[in-house]
Amino acid sequence: MALTVLVALAIFVMLAFFRATITSWVLAAMVIVPVVAIMARFSDDVLMVIGGALVLFIVFFGIPFMRRNVVSGTAFKIFRKILPQISATEQEAIDAGTVWWDGELFSGNPNWDKLLAYPKCGLSAREQAFMDNEVEQLCSMLDDWDITHKRADLPPEVWQFIKDKGFFGMIIPKRYGGLEFSAQAHAAVVSKVASRSGTAAVTVMVPNSLGPAELLLHYGTDEQKEKYLHRLAHGLEVPCFALTGPFAGSDAGAIPDQGVVCFGEFQGKPNVLGIRLNWEKRYITLAPAATLLGLAFKLYDPERLLGGDVSRGITLALIPTDTKGVQIGRRHFPMNSAFLNGPTQGLDVFIPMDYIIGGTARVGYGWRMLMECLAAGRSISLPASSTGGMKLVARTSGAYCRVRKQFKVPIGKFEGVEEALARIGAHTYMVDAAGRFTALAVDMGEKPSVISAIIKYHATERCRVVINDAMDVHGGKGISLGPDNYLGRFYQQMPVAITVEGANILTRTLMIFGQGAIRAHPYVLKEIAAVHDTDHDRALHQFDEALFGHITFALSNAARSLVFGLTGGHGLETPEGDETHRYYQQMTRFSAAFALSADVAMAALGGSLKRREKISARLGDVLSQLYMCSAALKRFEDDGRPAADLPLLDWAMQDALYKIQQAFDGVIQNFPNILVRLLLRVLVFPLGRSLSPPSDHLGHQIATLLMQPGAVRDRLTAGIYIPDDEQDAVGALEAALASTLACEPLQAKIETARKAGQIKSLDELERINEARKLGLITDDDAWHLERDYALRRKVIMVDDFAPEELRANRG
Repeated sequence: MALTVLVALAIFVMLAFFRATITSWVLAAMVIVPVVAIMARFSDDVLMVIGGALVLFIVFFGIPFMRRNVVSGTAFKIFRKILPQISATEQEAIDAGTVWWDGELFSGNPNWDKLLAYPKCGLSAREQAFMDNEVEQLCSMLDDWDITHKRADLPPEVWQFIKDKGFFGMIIPKRYGGLEFSAQAHAAVVSKVASRSGTAAVTVMVPNSLGPAELLLHYGTDEQKEKYLHRLAHGLEVPCFALTGPFAGSDAGAIPDQGVVCFGEFQGKPNVLGIRLNWEKRYITLAPAATLLGLAFKLYDPERLLGGDVSRGITLALIPTDTKGVQIGRRHFPMNSAFLNGPTQGLDVFIPMDYIIGGTARVGYGWRMLMECLAAGRSISLPASSTGGMKLVARTSGAYCRVRKQFKVPIGKFEGVEEALARIGAHTYMVDAAGRFTALAVDMGEKPSVISAIIKYHATERCRVVINDAMDVHGGKGISLGPDNYLGRFYQQMPVAITVEGANILTRTLMIFGQGAIRAHPYVLKEIAAVHDTDHDRALHQFDEALFGHITFALSNAARSLVFGLTGGHGLETPEGDETHRYYQQMTRFSAAFALSADVAMAALGGSLKRREKISARLGDVLSQLYMCSAALKRFEDDGRPAADLPLLDWAMQDALYKIQQAFDGVIQNFPNILVRLLLRVLVFPLGRSLSPPSDHLGHQIATLLMQPGAVRDRLTAGIYIPDDEQDAVGALEAALASTLACEPLQAKIETARKAGQIKSLDELERINEARKLGLITDDDAWHLERDYALRRKVIMVDDFAPEELRANRG
């Protein structure tokens, strides 16, 4: 009997594991239930009850008409009642964008061959030439200390160069005079400029992300495109876009700025149909210098001049800043950043209807337009600028930790510093991989709304970790501002990236899982759409299909999560490669557990899940880490599986998988329902938690790679600006690293002579001179040692100023 029951359970688990259809479940029940009942030798009365229950199950689940009208029909009514209210702006955010690799991660069974079949990331010859010439030239013109401390702005010649060379028109098609670059090229340009100057990077990236050019390209009328895109591409217009106001930050539905449809006078013409606007916006990048202002506002039509409702919803307009009533020019001062950012107001501003982006046909579609464009812009701008900064940090920190010595030992060889260097290297590797992968999605025509939130959050958060670690290992060198400090401004400006385009707390707790649970789930959006369908018969058919697809999906993930938890994912088929196959197996296991946990959380918590931000955030962490791991594995394959890069990949993957384990544990421990807690504990961790964070040995390997020139260091930091001027702080550091490694044998020879008493001087330069006179080293050796001393001194020394140089003189 026991064996029969075990066989029956095994069959049901197999049915669940392989996502059997409801018909297969009915057929299996018709065979298995009678066999088990007979083997159990139940009484005739019990057998009759079991038989009756089986008949009812067959009738209500095996006959489609009965299933739809009784089972699904009842569930349909309940679902309609308990479905949480979704605001108009939330609905538009859900509907906006596309599902890409995030859909595979939500599936519980990612297709890794599909991941590796995506095109290899890279730039065209034309784009690479622009990087090697115009971008290189721009970077050579940038002096970040002059920009941030003296001017609080870019020099006029830099502004003109940016305009003349088309940096404002990277996303604009060639037919309008733009560069028509890929998203990958756009990201590469921003990343390289960011490695030199955050101010210049923001100035370049904003017109190419969420702003007038992108909105015009997607939604503008032909007349608007012809009028403005040529001018934007050639830098004849400086654009900005105004969304955020004092009383409406992340809550777009609360925008108080409004326009009223009316007749008015415009450019001397009376009775022009238009909009009278009033607004107050803040944090608007490029607003102080903008000539063209994109504006989001709520539109009202009290006289119904356009027909339809009085309240017409969020609408977008494009307004020349010389329009009467437009106020610009004042500046914010965000964390010692010098990029132009400031408020704008409009008082009783009248504009004609053709200033609406897309014309009257786009009235009320503003939030949807913004969400679709933001998905692409957020995928590129901040991740690219973060990547550029992280690469600079990785390259300079490794070099500094090799050049700088304490107790006659390079500081990078101290184990505490090794820990920091390991994080710097591995986080840079993973963020760069994810940034490339996401830009590829945009180039493939995707508007990855959920993924854009993931990459924005992780790029900026990991960048914060990296710059904090860099400041720790640089010590006094990092905190003393001046021309020779390549970290200070980057450190000061980091909170700006954390805050903009969706503050990171909000992004983590609400956006990633909150939007992904609906948008990327294979069935939830279909169920919601069916509930909102006004055609009852069609809705019921759609809901029935989605509901039972969802049920088999959930049962499958429960079975797979349990089985993979017991086996650790061993035995799963993965792409070729001994170095990576265990990572694919573990990620498949966690993908199944994630899909299960997401369904359980939505079913058990319902609408209250929106308020359970900590649980939502931890589930979002799982999804995020799975995406970042996918990107890292894709990068490793695209790079040709270089064995030398394995320490970076291994550390990044092991760290992410360990954090996935911790996030699951946090979800389970804090789930409000004890029965659900027990269920998830059994299904997700049947044998307990087994993963550990990266080992100290891996960290040592990464630190060693960062502290020496070589292919790994070059691949990790590829695409940043590296000056060859030894008077430049970064150029001097690069030269000092090479010089230190070359001169250490000569220094060891002098040290041996000093210990033997042959050399008496305490001064390093004098010791070099003594060694030359004694014939221990040649004149050429002495020259190299003296140059090495000068380079090391420049690297180690920090800037100092006369008191009058630091007096505030900005008025």
